[in-house]
Amino acid sequence: MIELILHVVDDYIQAHKAIIGLVILGFLFTGFFMERFPAAVVAVLGACMFLFLGIIDSDGLFSVFSNTAPITIAAMFILSGALLRTGTIDAIAGFIISRARKHPRLAVAEMFLGAFVASAFMNNTPVVLVLIPIIIRLSRATGISSKKLLIPLSFICILGGTTTLIGTSTNLIVDAVARDTGMSGFGIFEITPYGLVAALAGTIMMALFSSWLLPGGQVSGEFSSNDESAFLTELTVRNKSDARNKRISDVPIFRRAGIKVTAVSRESSYIRHDLEHLVLEAGDRVAVQLELAELISLRESPDFKIGIIRRGDVGPLGEELVEATVAPSHPSIGNRLFDIPFLSQLNVRILGMTRFRNLPRSDLTNARIHAADRLLVTGSGEDIARMYENPNLFGVGQTKIRAFRRDRAPIAVGALVAVVVLAALNVIPLAVAAILAVGAILLARCIDAEEAWGSIDGNVLVLIFGMLAVGLGLQQAGSVDLIVRVLTPYLQDIPPWGLVFAIYVLSVIMTEIVTNNAVAIIITPIAIALGQDLGVDPRPLVIAVMFAASASFATPIGYQTNTLVYAAGNYRFTDFFKAGIPLTIGVGLATCMAISFWM
Repeated sequence: MIELILHVVDDYIQAHKAIIGLVILGFLFTGFFMERFPAAVVAVLGACMFLFLGIIDSDGLFSVFSNTAPITIAAMFILSGALLRTGTIDAIAGFIISRARKHPRLAVAEMFLGAFVASAFMNNTPVVLVLIPIIIRLSRATGISSKKLLIPLSFICILGGTTTLIGTSTNLIVDAVARDTGMSGFGIFEITPYGLVAALAGTIMMALFSSWLLPGGQVSGEFSSNDESAFLTELTVRNKSDARNKRISDVPIFRRAGIKVTAVSRESSYIRHDLEHLVLEAGDRVAVQLELAELISLRESPDFKIGIIRRGDVGPLGEELVEATVAPSHPSIGNRLFDIPFLSQLNVRILGMTRFRNLPRSDLTNARIHAADRLLVTGSGEDIARMYENPNLFGVGQTKIRAFRRDRAPIAVGALVAVVVLAALNVIPLAVAAILAVGAILLARCIDAEEAWGSIDGNVLVLIFGMLAVGLGLQQAGSVDLIVRVLTPYLQDIPPWGLVFAIYVLSVIMTEIVTNNAVAIIITPIAIALGQDLGVDPRPLVIAVMFAASASFATPIGYQTNTLVYAAGNYRFTDFFKAGIPLTIGVGLATCMAISFWM
């Protein structure tokens, strides 16, 4: 009896599987829109439904893991992480900020141009994440509202990502799906002409409409102040330092982004004014505010001793590096940090301290201790272990921040350039070039293995694999063919340029509602099948999907970079709508016209 029921159910599923596939797709879109579960979870559940109903079998499910696109995307995440780890992005941003006070508008234009170029060759999500605090600092230096810069930052990075095949995961996914249907793959710069047209149109629309539709004012909260993540330290000029007899403004370290010199202690006096022109002498203690990663990077400096230097302290005290928070019950609260008891009891050195929005104006040695001050401490393993037992310190633990590896920046940049050149010249496939580049940067220790794997966005990869399985299910269920059969009578009299517009509009509307990678995987085979059925070259239609699936400007949920600046800038949902609608229209018209012109 049970076997009979199962047989009847199986026959029903096989007879109506095209409709069932569309029903599953409807549930997926509902899940994406409601956001009750992460998009990756919804995609995996959709794949499981196709598997459970027997529309795809286990071999079909596991076949999606042979797709090269997710592997390439993971490799590009690692290469992006290496550029961040070696301080490449930070160095470029520092150069631009140093010019901001003299040429404020030019500095903003240079920052956006740098973000655009960087997004063309590395994943744009980490680019935006790194540039958010830099943009806020730039807004203070130029006097331009940070709220008028953060949303354009996301839009610029989205447009930059569409100019090359490797600029965004969406392009790589569309290329992979197209290859699976028998189309020839895209070259790394094949879509660049269309991308430049889209970028030009987007820039014009932002200048004419978006800039005055955005709210003014400065942001508040997590990203609003560098003081919340800044550490106070002091750099003591060594006797043989190259910084001796140089003005502070001429010392390379002090020109880096995020480093602020607040005072110089010389003998028994403080110097706070005209610091840029002050000539350093041996023994000067330079009070500096900087980010934790930069502070850790300075541990190996041959020119300065870092932190509180006690008599007889001649060098590094050990490899252990921990952060510790001063308990409210600490008996030294109100006293100088130099006098904190564990400095004399243990063979350790305080490298820096941070305090919520209220860093001391003095040097590190004479800073007064407050409850909840967080200290960065280095020392031998034995002495650091004794700090864990100190009842007046809590939260003692190894810092998760790593030092920059600036000496390896040329290797990281060279690896990325090699990927672009080798793929552009068709010497080796893009996926192979990316994997070889990852091997090179790991071997050169541009980034540690643990950091490399941590730089991969697992949610993106799971989402892509899940949606590839869903796309396979829709193909095998006949759902794609059903959609094409329904649409063909309505589109058969439309000229090719009209079909490009239709595919673009459908894709861009869906992208604003659900995630862009899901749209790319679902719409690409439909566009290809429609082109073939109507006797139109499907390649321009696929390019339209590439651009439309990334053209999420009107909502903060369609693309990851929008979500990042949405949170950082404390925007309202309607801010994206007002600024993004003109951009969506302008970029869409320009892109479709460019694609149609070159068809």
